[in-house]
Amino acid sequence: MSVLKFIQKLLKIKRFRITDFSFKNWGKELWLDVKPYKNGRCCPYCNRRGKIIRTAEKARIWLDVPVCGIQVFLVYHPREIRCKSHGRVQEIIPWASAYSRVTHRFEYLLLTYCSIMTQKAAAKLLRISTSTLSDLLHRTITRFRQRHKIRTLTHIGIDEISYCKGRKYATIVYDLKHSRVVWIGKGKGRKTIDRFFEKELSNYQRQQIIAASCDMAQTYIDAIEHWCPNATLVLDRFHIVKALNNAVDEVRKEQWRQASKEEKVALKGLRWLLYMHSSKRTKEDVKRLKALYMNGNRRIHRAWVLSDEFEQFWEFDNQVEAKDFLDNWYKTANRSRLEPIKNFVKLIKKHEDRLLPFVDTRLTNAIAEGLNRIIKIAKNRASGFRTLEAFSDIIFLMVGDLNIPAQIPACFRTI
Repeated sequence: MSVLKFIQKLLKIKRFRITDFSFKNWGKELWLDVKPYKNGRCCPYCNRRGKIIRTAEKARIWLDVPVCGIQVFLVYHPREIRCKSHGRVQEIIPWASAYSRVTHRFEYLLLTYCSIMTQKAAAKLLRISTSTLSDLLHRTITRFRQRHKIRTLTHIGIDEISYCKGRKYATIVYDLKHSRVVWIGKGKGRKTIDRFFEKELSNYQRQQIIAASCDMAQTYIDAIEHWCPNATLVLDRFHIVKALNNAVDEVRKEQWRQASKEEKVALKGLRWLLYMHSSKRTKEDVKRLKALYMNGNRRIHRAWVLSDEFEQFWEFDNQVEAKDFLDNWYKTANRSRLEPIKNFVKLIKKHEDRLLPFVDTRLTNAIAEGLNRIIKIAKNRASGFRTLEAFSDIIFLMVGDLNIPAQIPACFRTI
């Protein structure tokens, strides 16, 4: 076996072959003279072979994956050809994309590393600076996403996240049916979400959306009802429960402020006990909550009972029965003389037509919250991001609607 063939097999090189090699920079760099397999000369547009017009005098250099701590560079003189359909063009380079300075194999390794570790660690393994890695990552992801279009979007979720100190927010649109992120926009106002519906979706795509979920932010509610006439809007269950828990906690706080030192002993530790779902409480927990009635803390006891009764709403499978339940619960809650609970009733009555569809659709933003957890892990791993562009790159790489590493040709997806 010749040395050139040995290097070719060692580096798992495909679709091009090595013609010569040399070591430079005191053995820290391996330079390989290469050329396309079977002479190349293919048009980048139609992939048909053409006639060679001239060969570039200056060689182009591509950075390949490092091997045993040695940086590998590919060297080649591209040729101009004449294509019958597209005229004078430069032949296709099989091991790299157009205008790129790194190979497909390097891009695949870059995307793989950045999805599982910090960019600083990935740059160290790839033997490049972090600024260079960040630039290459942004260019690679942008190149693939420019050709990508949103498809088969029928169930959407909308939420916002913070990406930087100083209360900087971004709006994220989720595909709840396929558990992925489809769009990220700077800001959280009406103009931001309108930009998504107006520029990213066609009128036909907006008509295809049949269900949507969001929190109780009026901005998102108005946008969905305006742009998606066929969508059934369902308010997120998590935010409804959170609003009720906050109301119960307000009752607890009022009683805590009015209680004496002796009475505060009985109220200690109630906060998380009241937040807990009834199915997760132990018998001792229930006994302690029932004892509030006997100990004179009837307002907290009344708020707890109303909160537990409201949990039954999520178990209905018929909207008529669910509506009757809510009407009866409203009457009981309004007679409780608990102002925070009465304010919650007003809130639910305002959004009742967006709450009842949950009974039929069972749609929530739970998938979006799960994706947000992955996004927060990536954010914490990087100790935050200075710009939304850098943060968006990682989000699209990890939970985007396009599998970016899979866009690299299969023969180059090797580590």
